[in-house]
Amino acid sequence: MVRSLWTGATGMIAQQLNVDNIAHNLSNVNTTGYKSEVMEFKSLLYQTIQTKSTTANMEQKPIGAEVGLGVRNSSITSIFTQGNLLETPGEANFAIDGRGFFGIRGADGNTYYTRNGNFVFAIGTEGLILTTSDGLPVLDTEGEPIVLEDDDIVSSKIVVGKDGTLYYPDDENVPQSMDITIGLWQFNNPAGLHKEGDSLFSVTAASGEAMNEAENENVPKSKLIQGYLEGSNVQIADEMVNLIVAQRAYEMNSKVITTSDEMLQQANQLKR
Repeated sequence: MVRSLWTGATGMIAQQLNVDNIAHNLSNVNTTGYKSEVMEFKSLLYQTIQTKSTTANMEQKPIGAEVGLGVRNSSITSIFTQGNLLETPGEANFAIDGRGFFGIRGADGNTYYTRNGNFVFAIGTEGLILTTSDGLPVLDTEGEPIVLEDDDIVSSKIVVGKDGTLYYPDDENVPQSMDITIGLWQFNNPAGLHKEGDSLFSVTAASGEAMNEAENENVPKSKLIQGYLEGSNVQIADEMVNLIVAQRAYEMNSKVITTSDEMLQQANQLKR
């Protein structure tokens, strides 16, 4: 009886975490480049009540008796499916069509990765710098910050090709390559990336090393689309269904605790 109380409690805790995750998905339904997260569960330890050989006559039995002790969260997995492409006019707004990630130089000097292409051309000491909305530099295919040193460059005239190459019109208004290409990286297991917040990810042993698309011929090339942003891939209808299922599961586990309590109460009243 006491075992069922604790088992029901583990179910309630797990479903509460499930609801927290669903709420997080719904709150990021309009976050650029956000990837929905899915809760995974696994059973807890099993307690052996009867082994395969313990019968009344000590005869061999094919099946033993083991009772489970509840459930726990196994992982929260990010689903890296393509989000909708949303038209957002701006020379520094980019959507990735493919599996690539932008490279970002963090304030600590480390490299982070993101699908959020909401960038700006900020004025720096060396010229125009392509940065995130937080001022972190965006990296080129060489892993270096993208800096336009020419003081006469007008950011609104910059055109970016699908391969990430920057172009600027000459005196005859013909786009010319600036010999700068926005870098894109891929991972063998993007779900293994560590979430840093602010739509940034960092490399882990589970994700594998970042693979530069410009240097690796074995990965399919992603496309950059200027003037668009990738929307969140959260499906509201699916999340609402998941929320209903989680709520009902929470209610059922609470019913287990209530039923166990009533059974204990009945047992305590047998002597009367």
